[in-house]
Amino acid sequence: MAAPGFCSFFVEKKKRFCKMMVSRGRRFCGEHATMEEGSSSRRIVCPLDPKHTVSEDKLNKHLKKCNSREKEKPVYYVENINAGSADGDECQQQVSLSERSRTELHSLLEKLRTAVKDLQCDVEDNVMCHPVLQGELNNPKNGDSAHKHLKQQSSILGHLEELGLLGGGRCFVEFGAGRGKLSHWIHEALKTCEDLQLLLVERCSTRFKVDGKHQDVGVQFERLQVDIQHLDLSKVPLLRKKNLPLVGVGKHLCGAATDLALRCLLDTPGLREETEPPPKRLKTSEPAADHGPDTGSVSNDPGPETGPVSGAVLGLAVALCCHHRCEWRHYVGQQFFLQRGLGASEFSAFCRISSWATCGLRSTNQEATKLGGDEEEHEAAEETDAVNGFLSAAEREQVGRLCKLLIDSGRVHFLTTKGFNSKLSRYTDAQVTLENVLLTAVPSLRPLS
Repeated sequence: MAAPGFCSFFVEKKKRFCKMMVSRGRRFCGEHATMEEGSSSRRIVCPLDPKHTVSEDKLNKHLKKCNSREKEKPVYYVENINAGSADGDECQQQVSLSERSRTELHSLLEKLRTAVKDLQCDVEDNVMCHPVLQGELNNPKNGDSAHKHLKQQSSILGHLEELGLLGGGRCFVEFGAGRGKLSHWIHEALKTCEDLQLLLVERCSTRFKVDGKHQDVGVQFERLQVDIQHLDLSKVPLLRKKNLPLVGVGKHLCGAATDLALRCLLDTPGLREETEPPPKRLKTSEPAADHGPDTGSVSNDPGPETGPVSGAVLGLAVALCCHHRCEWRHYVGQQFFLQRGLGASEFSAFCRISSWATCGLRSTNQEATKLGGDEEEHEAAEETDAVNGFLSAAEREQVGRLCKLLIDSGRVHFLTTKGFNSKLSRYTDAQVTLENVLLTAVPSLRPLS
């Protein structure tokens, strides 16, 4: 028997009643309305999406409002504007590690060790925090998963503050925003600042978004449902309204999405290319965590001499992950690879090997066990059989980290060519997440601390 107020149709495949609610006086929901006695309407499969049905006599009306209908592209949608050049894509062939011979694997590892030998791109430990999250970090109602995310968000805000990027008079662009939690905490830290914009970019429809709760006067939240690959920031109405300088942020920006975001920020033709050092960080009303030597304070209105350039990119802080999902076409470090005698084939192999950094801790004979956070998709885990007896678990982890370092060093090189001083930091402990590297950058006129 169906629960009162719910559909009485029994779904044989799921061995339960339909969970849709029904109108008053009805026994069946709209999807199963044909089961009602005396019903003359026939349900047919929607021609736009076979996953749902519609009343045949209301088909024309439904097609005009169906969520699967082709929608008009927004003004900021420019197809493949951030995708990179497609030249040579047809020559790129994905070869799994299990299909490679032992000799090929030896050759790849030798190329990797040679490429990273002279890298001037060390990853330093720099776990930080920000006082605005302290209350939530001490809240006993938060479980382990929530606590891990809060630690990461706190450290990212700490890095933004240390770099002088956390302040008013700018727009924070959160790439891969998801529910928008990182933007939420940026807002909480800067709620008293003027001229604050937060632009959340996410290609998927997301439930339980937090940005809808922020409708403060003087603070503008806007969410764009668009793939970063097709986003032209220079055409976003919110950014054109005040033309504030931009700060790019992201928490676990997966694989190629990081490269797309860097292109979106720094290669968009309509954005002004000149950059200027961000103003000194603001002193908040709360006591700041000890981040090192104090750099002083400024008011919310930094004035013409210290203020940011209108429309410029002030900097970025992006937590990286899922290097195995990078793609050569989108990768911003192609020049960096080519200078080292490496190309698309080696890049593809190193991307796959990079997953050893998070799945290589187990021996090849052990059952697959997920280690660390939920951000990494271990699609290459099954390929460890290809190196059984070739490398130990600890060696695989080290090789995987070298691959990640090489890929990220290409991103640092790209930022350098764009006039930025960039570095990589381990912004949180490996116990919080194995994907614990943060990419930061500010204009090279002001060196990173």
